[in-house]
Amino acid sequence: MRRPSPLPSTPTRRPEEPSRAERAREPELLIEPPAAPSAAEDGTATSDAQVTEVIEPSRPGRLGRVLPFTPTEQPDEVAPETPREDAEPERSLSMRDVWAAARARRRALRREVRRFTVRQRRRRYAWLGGLAAVVLVGLGAIATAYSPLFAVSKITVVGTDRLAGAAVEKALAGEMGTPLALIDSSDVKAALVAFPLVESYSIEARPPQELVVRIVERTPVGVVSTRAGFSLVDAAGVVLATTKDAPEGYPVIDASGGAGSRAFRAVGAVYRSLPADLRTQISAMSATTPDDVTLTIDGADVLWGSPEEPLEKARVLSAAMTAKPPSEVEEYDVSSPTAVVIR
Repeated sequence: MRRPSPLPSTPTRRPEEPSRAERAREPELLIEPPAAPSAAEDGTATSDAQVTEVIEPSRPGRLGRVLPFTPTEQPDEVAPETPREDAEPERSLSMRDVWAAARARRRALRREVRRFTVRQRRRRYAWLGGLAAVVLVGLGAIATAYSPLFAVSKITVVGTDRLAGAAVEKALAGEMGTPLALIDSSDVKAALVAFPLVESYSIEARPPQELVVRIVERTPVGVVSTRAGFSLVDAAGVVLATTKDAPEGYPVIDASGGAGSRAFRAVGAVYRSLPADLRTQISAMSATTPDDVTLTIDGADVLWGSPEEPLEKARVLSAAMTAKPPSEVEEYDVSSPTAVVIR
């Protein structure tokens, strides 16, 4: 298949130049020279005079009309600006004005700082207020506690049995008139040392003016024979009282090593673990070691052994004594509660 031939391009027509006759008929355009400057403007007109160039014609073959160029006149001097009648003359600043401006600036700066720190200041004021309240309450409490309104005017002694409470109150009379907050426990202890029956104590302040002393008495466990007579002792071997005759209701203790030995402490532990009905029946207690404690009840020996399992041993002993009274036997062996031996 043949490719069609391209279309012929349209020839570009060149503008026709005017003929010589037409150019002869057109009027000749002359450039008129500028007018000669006057004598007064001779100094400036000479430098401003320029030859006017011919402007290219807008259409080929023809020339447009050329107009002469006349430069504009520039004034040699600018007229001075007259001041306004209502304008105030500038006055010089004095030191007082400078100080006033500085003070105004500082005041404005302080206002800005206070405006941006208002939340922080409120939080700080709240903390300071709370701290001040706590301090005031503490000072008030201290002043009230140490005032004569809370001075001791009554002493109450509780927990005494064999010890006379009136004697203890008399020994503590030196605390009368002392504020409750100033009661010294060491002074109370020094007053109670004179009473051997006192094992421990505690003090309680009852506002406004009462002092309560709670006493725990020592528990006597038996009588120890000494050169001075018979001494009533507790489980720790502390002598509570000494008499010529053995006090009734307490067993005579015979422990190797004397009061304070391990054998004596084992005897005391066994006695304190016994029920009250068995305690009253014991006439003597002995031990050579902490594991061979022996009791004497109505002439019969009870081999107790060590202080372990006191409740079970007391139960089986009571059952054995019920089955065979002490008057019918010589010995009860309860050192092993699961195998009681009666001889």
